Amino acid sequence: MPVLKVLVVDDEPGIRSGVSRILNNFRVAYPFMDEDFTFEVTEAATGEDGINIIDGDKPDIVLLDNKLPGIQGTEVLEYIRNKNYDVVVAMITSYASLDVALKAHKFGATDFVPKPFTPQELKSSIENITKQLYLRRITHKMNEEGRKVRYQFLSVLSHELKAPLNAVEGYLRMMQDRQAGERIEDYSTPIERSLQRIQWMRSLIMDLLDFTKIRLERKEEKIEEVHLKGIASSAIVTVRPYAIQMEVSINLGLKSDVVIMADPTDMEIIFNNLVSNAVKYNKRGGKVDIVIDEDENDVLLLFADTGIGISELDKENLFSDFVRIKNEKTRNIGGSGLGLSIVKQVVDLYRGSITVESVPDVGTAFKVRIPKKFN
Repeated sequence: MPVLKVLVVDDEPGIRSGVSRILNNFRVAYPFMDEDFTFEVTEAATGEDGINIIDGDKPDIVLLDNKLPGIQGTEVLEYIRNKNYDVVVAMITSYASLDVALKAHKFGATDFVPKPFTPQELKSSIENITKQLYLRRITHKMNEEGRKVRYQFLSVLSHELKAPLNAVEGYLRMMQDRQAGERIEDYSTPIERSLQRIQWMRSLIMDLLDFTKIRLERKEEKIEEVHLKGIASSAIVTVRPYAIQMEVSINLGLKSDVVIMADPTDMEIIFNNLVSNAVKYNKRGGKVDIVIDEDENDVLLLFADTGIGISELDKENLFSDFVRIKNEKTRNIGGSGLGLSIVKQVVDLYRGSITVESVPDVGTAFKVRIPKKFN
């Protein structure tokens, strides 16, 4: 259970002890919070002592009297603002003139508790302050995560696109200079290789766009009845040219036309990624089995292949961002390292689960369970 540190700065011992007594064993809970919050109270009798504790202990909440011996409460408040501390301040004072209130608000005070206060008045103020602090920190965390993801996006994009762009440029200059001859047929290999690299770059960019949409700009869900047979068939059609090239057979098994309440785009992300991986990481002449089933509450999906498999060590970070399995068998297989991370995030959005079973050189099976109804 999280504990918020509360500092009460007041020259009246009765006020300080009263705050400690009221907040002892007091809990704050809201439906949107993951856990209840409790409080640990520290006391200071002067503004100077309060500043020393603020610098050292970094409290989460400060209950601050304005009329103090030495420096005043608004000066302490200004100090906190200038230091940019992550703390919420409420003024507790019986001298709450309009001038003081305006000055305190200017320096960042979020609430006022007039003295004398009842236990319920203090608890109500603490509940409000805790909510503000929680939401502020969650917003800050999301903003930090957003900056991190945007940096990763740009770093991966610039790094991963550099090599294929250089290769395509080299092939084009070869054609421009007529290095292989005058006929278009003389350049069939460079053209084919350029197209492969362009296709891979397009795939990378689409993965990154899916990734950033889910992490940063989650659109309003378009929940509707989705027939998974159609989604699966579309994914198979998309990957079929590569499957033919690899001589990989794809089998779709379903007992009935399973329907789920979901955003069709989300289901496409799951099927496209898992079917594509089952083909890409397969052996020549291998097989892919896709099974769509259901029970009373959930849709059950299976994506099994007879491919190169995944080691126990690689399975540990399989669903992390920008993770690719790198070994002798995968070095020529392109990918952004985002596909499975994106699938996991989509499944989590629907409060579902995804697991993997794999044996190296035998094959891999991904099992997905998603509730039929999106809540």
